[in-house]
Amino acid sequence: MKRYKLIACEIMFREVSLAAAHSKNIIDITFMPKGLHDIGECKMGEELQDAINQVESDKYDAILLCYGLCNNGTVGLHADIPIVIPKAHDCITLLLGSKETYNDYFYKNPGTFFKSSGWIERDTNPNETEGSTTSQLGMNKTYQEYVEQFGEENAKYLMEMLGDWFKNYKKLAYINTGTGNIELNKKQSMELAQEYDWEYEEVQGSTQLIRKLVDGDWDDDAFVVIPPDSQIIATNDTEILSYSE
Repeated sequence: MKRYKLIACEIMFREVSLAAAHSKNIIDITFMPKGLHDIGECKMGEELQDAINQVESDKYDAILLCYGLCNNGTVGLHADIPIVIPKAHDCITLLLGSKETYNDYFYKNPGTFFKSSGWIERDTNPNETEGSTTSQLGMNKTYQEYVEQFGEENAKYLMEMLGDWFKNYKKLAYINTGTGNIELNKKQSMELAQEYDWEYEEVQGSTQLIRKLVDGDWDDDAFVVIPPDSQIIATNDTEILSYSE
């Protein structure tokens, strides 16, 4: 039996907790706030590295990162004990179960906005996150707030001028990993899809990668084991992640 320190995004709180509960290994978990994704790769990396630096390395066999490349937010991370990270683009890969499933869905369904139990339960407005890109640019109002302040026509104009990123999406996919209040999550996802006039689809999720991570089942195709004092790097190919000494 091994003892691992797991650092994970709170978006996967339910899936990670479930996997850790069933693992034969001892898993000590630190959950990081979802808002890290909104502050840019450098600041995100600093926060994650700080969490790694606080790990009592003599107590653990390895540090497990329940993250993916995440817009390069994990690039450069290092520790004095092994770090294990899935070969994943982001948390969507983790929730779907493999990078192959992610790639297949991504290319067949461009312009898809994803939701899961964690994204719904722990969702935050990036405009309210200190240091977020949208806050720094002053783009910190919702469409409804613009409507209340300027009226509907002006609100539509302002959102278009500010580059409303929702316009890039055509579909909402709810990833069902079998956790949380599924019926409520589906209802809220469908309502959001209707609000933006998107197609709605329920996608079968999988906790396979998360379970293998905590169980120590780290096959080379799905995981990278970073040796002590080496750094995580992006490969910019199908491998997604590797390390440099």
